Formats: sequence, structure tokens, C-alpha cells
Amino acid sequence: MILYPAIDIKDGKCVRLKQGDFDQVTVYGEDPVIMAGEWQKKGTRWLHVVDLDGARSGESPNLQIIRSIVENTGLKVQTGGGIRSMEAIKARIDAGVERVIIGTRAVNEPEFVAEAIAQFGAGRIVVGLDGHEEYASVAGWEEDSDKTILDLAVMFEKMGVKTIIYTDISRDGMLGGPNIVYTEKLINETNIDIIASGGIGSPLDLELLAEIGASGAILGKSLYEGRIDLKDALLRYDDN
Repeated sequence: MILYPAIDIKDGKCVRLKQGDFDQVTVYGEDPVIMAGEWQKKGTRWLHVVDLDGARSGESPNLQIIRSIVENTGLKVQTGGGIRSMEAIKARIDAGVERVIIGTRAVNEPEFVAEAIAQFGAGRIVVGLDGHEEYASVAGWEEDSDKTILDLAVMFEKMGVKTIIYTDISRDGMLGGPNIVYTEKLINETNIDIIASGGIGSPLDLELLAEIGASGAILGKSLYEGRIDLKDALLRYDDN
């Protein structure tokens, strides 16, 4: 299992949202590049970086910050938020990121994912499936779709997708534990690497995710609030 410290960028700052609500923002750092350096010192090899402004608008005002994170740390970065075109994917790869996460457009236009894989390779493309209960949400979590996350995952597997990030929005930022039941369902009913996100709040949550075979876990508020010690968690659970 790979652990991914999360850096969510809004208005150029490192923040966390509560249940994906843009009106419930906590700022944890004025400089995301400095924050990335702090997680690097703890021993991480990966970062999960989300451009929240991009997720909401489809634009990418924080691309230069993401580039600076890569250049200043040398860490492997997977990033998403407002990825709606091939040009947007290429811009991030050109900025040095390892993997690009497609969310809203993947749900609305699944064929876009197939085109992205054909152009950039399956190793570069991650699909982000976020939802309330079993249904996927889009547009920075502000709109619900009529498609289930499992049905989408099965479809994307047939397209050649290797990695999916699954986030239960209702748990995000709440520290009450991830959706173990649905995460396990995705793991058992597909052959895709499933990265768990949303609600991870303790070492026990990481233990449970490891037991069900999650390929990764994204750590956000649990790190910023001191609920999980990253250095210790990496030693215990990270096999990257």
C-alpha cells in the first residue's frame, strides 16, 4: 500500500475542505511548496495534489505551484482538479507530474479516458471516482450524476484503466474512517488498483485498508490535525 499525503490548493494556499464544501475551508499553510517539503522530510515518495480552483472552474490557476512542488522536491506527484482536455493532461505531464487524475470528464464522457490512455499511456492516467453513497459526483463534488461508482469502475477497467481513486464525499474531512465496505466492494469486483480517500483518521483505518487490499490511501486532515504520524505510518504500511 502506498500512502499519499494530500495537498489541496485553493487561492494559492494549502487547504482542506469539509465534505467537499467550498464554504467550509481550513487553511493549513500559505505555501503548498513548503508543505510538500515538510511531507518529504517525513519520508514520503508520493504526493496527492488537487487544484481545487481547477476542480470547480475547469481552469488551472495553480499549475505553476504544482510545477514548483515537483521541481523543489523531486517527489512523484499525482494531481487532479479541472482536467477536462488533452492539453490539460499534457501541461501537467510537462510540469513533471507522474500521474494525472481525470474526474468530472471521466464520468460525463468516459471515451475521453480511453483517448487519454491511448495518447499518454495507462500508467499516466488515474480516474477519480467521488460520490455520495454509491453514485458518482462531478464538478468539484457540487453535482451528482446518475452513474454508480462500481458500474463506472467496471467500465473503466475494460478501457485499460489501472488505478482508481475512490472518495466517499460524506466522509471527507470528517476523520470518522473511510468507507471500508464500498472500497472493499470495488477491490473485489474489479482488478484495478483502488486508492482509498475520504475520512481516514487513524492508524486503525490504515490497518483496515491494508487488510482489504487497498493499493493506496490518501491522507489529508489526519496528517494536518496530527491524528496520524506520517513517518510512523510510512514505516508500518507503505511498501513503495
